[in-house]
Amino acid sequence: MDPLSAALAEIEANNGVDPHKSDAKDAGDCSGVVKVEKQNSVDEKRENETKESPKKKIKENRTRLPVTQPDKNNSNLWTFLKHCIGKELTKISMPVQWNEPLSLLQRISEYMNYAYLLKKAAAVKTTEARLETVATFAVSALASNFERMGKPFNPLLGETYELERSDFRILCEQVGHHPPVSAWHATDNDGGNNYVFHGSLYPRVKFWGKSVEFKPQGTCTVEFPQLNNEAYTWNNVNCVVHNIIVGSLWMEQQGVMEIVNQVTKAKCVLNFKPGGWFSSGTSDLHTVEGFLVDHLKKKRRFIYGRWTEFLCSVDIESLEDFLKTKLDKVEANASNLPKHPPFELGEIPNSKVLWHVDPRPEDSNMFYNFSHFTMGLNEYWPEDCHKDLCPSDCRYRPDIRALENGDLDQAAREKDRLENKQREYRKPYKNSKKESDWWTPRWFMPSKNEHTKEEDWRFVGGYWETTQKKDIPDIF
Repeated sequence: MDPLSAALAEIEANNGVDPHKSDAKDAGDCSGVVKVEKQNSVDEKRENETKESPKKKIKENRTRLPVTQPDKNNSNLWTFLKHCIGKELTKISMPVQWNEPLSLLQRISEYMNYAYLLKKAAAVKTTEARLETVATFAVSALASNFERMGKPFNPLLGETYELERSDFRILCEQVGHHPPVSAWHATDNDGGNNYVFHGSLYPRVKFWGKSVEFKPQGTCTVEFPQLNNEAYTWNNVNCVVHNIIVGSLWMEQQGVMEIVNQVTKAKCVLNFKPGGWFSSGTSDLHTVEGFLVDHLKKKRRFIYGRWTEFLCSVDIESLEDFLKTKLDKVEANASNLPKHPPFELGEIPNSKVLWHVDPRPEDSNMFYNFSHFTMGLNEYWPEDCHKDLCPSDCRYRPDIRALENGDLDQAAREKDRLENKQREYRKPYKNSKKESDWWTPRWFMPSKNEHTKEEDWRFVGGYWETTQKKDIPDIF
């Protein structure tokens, strides 16, 4: 893939990673000595939990797509890009060959790749351990973007996506078009007794000539109903692709993610460290570090790792012994921690592994670098578990299905048809000042986030209980 196309597609696609980092490990590499907790036991427990399905039988994911990823023709790339400088890319129709065969709503569902962490968080005994585990879930949600070079299809207004697995279910809906806003609501498969995870995403993507910037605006919230609705909130960090015009392409997640316990006001403050070719002798690209602090801002745990690979934690005394320095004056985001190479898995004595990424299929690079989880997101069984699928579900999108089957010409035709159909639907309302004057989302309603008071969307309920979805607009 041409690096310019890769950068543009990757960042419009709801986060990604740098494919050019020379020292990047294999996604499944978890070598290292860990003294406290072995991740294998956690993974084995998760596998056993996933196999059990008291509610209904869940089909096993496919391991590959119907055809391999097609070659891309980027002969007109520069002509296209020069018209995009300074513009909001989410409002621009992109050539279909830069897409991957998923809707952004399906991409959002990848938050649940490591849903076992939320179930684990609901079961731990202390709020400190729960905050640590929720923070791990927040970081793990980014891992599926590693080396993903295709952009997802922009959802149509009213488009939905449901995904049900043995241990969770999630519903997403495109609730706004100008601006584009996606909302989601996920629970465990016990009806949300253990946890509820919800939020909204307003992706803003701009091409600045030398870089592409992605800002995933919106609040993520996890609530634990059996723990007096103890709630945790955070916002995702930004990412930037550099050297779009000349030089070696590289990308970074940048900024600080604060996962806040809205009851105790304790925080886990994680710094996605700035990249660069060299920092302290090695690259900090993909590195995440920070502290878990209580409501008095006292440091309780140190969190470290790479969002592409693993996350560990260690007690403060062990970190001080390892660095041979006191940490009283170190910021909660670890930005002024004494200079050091990136810590490897379990490198600091007495560390415990919080999470490590699942290895991808051996031929993942032939299928858009999809993970095992991602391979199954667009599967469709009309005579089985999808027989009552909502008519607005993006599994019905003909452009996505055509691309998945390798027919680029058909995918392009259908993409144009759907976009024109959406424009024609809006024409009678072009003089309306607000989209809400003529469009009402089916499964979500606008609201203020109960904890942060920011603009958000609330699930109105009724989706999973209704087998025959009625009064659904024909958007496809």
